[in-house]
Amino acid sequence: MSPAATTAGPTFPPPEELTELLATRALRRGTFTLASGRTASFYLDVKQVVLDARGAMLVGRAILRRLEALGPLPEAVGGMSIGADPVTGAVVTMAGVDGIPLKGFLVRKEAKGHGLQRFVEGPVVPGQRVVILEDVITTAGSSLVAIARAREFGLVVERVVTVVDRLAGGREALAAEGVPLEALVTLHDLGITPDAP
Repeated sequence: MSPAATTAGPTFPPPEELTELLATRALRRGTFTLASGRTASFYLDVKQVVLDARGAMLVGRAILRRLEALGPLPEAVGGMSIGADPVTGAVVTMAGVDGIPLKGFLVRKEAKGHGLQRFVEGPVVPGQRVVILEDVITTAGSSLVAIARAREFGLVVERVVTVVDRLAGGREALAAEGVPLEALVTLHDLGITPDAP
């Protein structure tokens, strides 16, 4: 991927209704240990939004519109189970509503012990252009695993799109792999100052 591909794309104002849903339904205050191992003073449970009918529609539509604005649509979207599963379902469903032939795929944490025994599941084939989806990105550890497994399968990863970016180094970690990050919403949009690393 060219160096220009690692720069941020066009900026978009966060969808107002989606931002409100995330602030009221997904945001929890307290002391939490994140998947990255870091301790945080808040937690974002985006599944509380994306597994709601209205929230899923807003997330799916917002990601689809963002991808359309960035250039030709990928052939498929997907990410690490289970965090990306409802996001993938929302985007693929809204694509179907719009008559767009977009496919979805899932990346398993462990290869299935029977059948094809592979990490990537879904109607994708090597050589296809794909976008990795996330619900929340902190350090991008899950995204990096999903990217590696998608590439091993033969997919061409163009970028990562997340519902929320916690502004904790994920963008930089992805850029180091030549993969740009797009976020619908950041902590700043939710009125939160990121925790110190």
